[in-house]
Amino acid sequence: MPNSDLQALSASLANAVQAAGVSLVTVNARPRFPASGVVTAPGLVLTASHVVQVDEIKVTLPDGEELAASLLGRDPHSDLALLKLSAAKGAAAQTKANPQVGQLALALGRPSPEGVQASLGIVSTIGGPLRSHHGGLLESYLRTDAIPYPGFSGGPLVDAEGKVLGINTSGLGMGASLTIPAKLAWNIAKAIEEHGGVKRGYLGIRSQLVEIAGQPLKRQQATGLLVMSIEKDSPAAAAGLIVSDLIAGFAGQPVTDHDELLLQLNSGVGGKSLEVEILRGGKPLMVKVTIGEHDEAAERETHGRHSGRRRAWRRTRWSW
Repeated sequence: MPNSDLQALSASLANAVQAAGVSLVTVNARPRFPASGVVTAPGLVLTASHVVQVDEIKVTLPDGEELAASLLGRDPHSDLALLKLSAAKGAAAQTKANPQVGQLALALGRPSPEGVQASLGIVSTIGGPLRSHHGGLLESYLRTDAIPYPGFSGGPLVDAEGKVLGINTSGLGMGASLTIPAKLAWNIAKAIEEHGGVKRGYLGIRSQLVEIAGQPLKRQQATGLLVMSIEKDSPAAAAGLIVSDLIAGFAGQPVTDHDELLLQLNSGVGGKSLEVEILRGGKPLMVKVTIGEHDEAAERETHGRHSGRRRAWRRTRWSW
């Protein structure tokens, strides 16, 4: 590559860092070193949930002004948290909805008063769904080979124009830094702002992946979810589901594994009455179920008390 092209690329990347840096803040919300955050709207900052560990939160804007902040809510499935500043300040970041594998990307952070820090790489993977260490399901994710330096969690991954491709975090328990795509991250931020969290659907069953014997359905489908137990007073119980029912479809979509059902439950169906396709005694049956909504706070408390027991279920059985 000619030297002039290298200089042009270098200048372009520096400009991208400068453009994104106006929306990049320092989040001081844990006993150790600070982390990073991105302004989604004046007065609102999106960051990684795992870096918010104390009640007294301070956010430093790019111009050096320090503001108090409060936690509006968090989503453990994506390791995202939304903070509200004490004043409606900060420049909202610009986002890019459709990243491409192979494109250049910059991981940015502002974990100290020294200013923006950057790491260059490419988008190496666009994937999903992906289970996190606590059993939640992340609908989609990006992976890059940019180095996630300390304090980069909560900061953005940006393209060569400085537009945000996603929010970086090392808190999903995968042994590496992942990026929550911007479209998903901003939707989660909106849900937290409006509802205090993400409303995820709830059936109240435990299920196990099994093979479907014969061809009882009007389509080719090899597997489904066998209902192993049903919680008392749950949506599944109210709808008349019973142990030994085999769930083969949900809201008109086949269900061949746990991830497919969880993706459907995570798609904003809480409170809606939907058809669940089951096999009962080997015969197809449609059951109307009014989907409940998870209490995320109670779920986290239960997980904390019974984490060992819940892990024992994870290989083959899941709670919904």
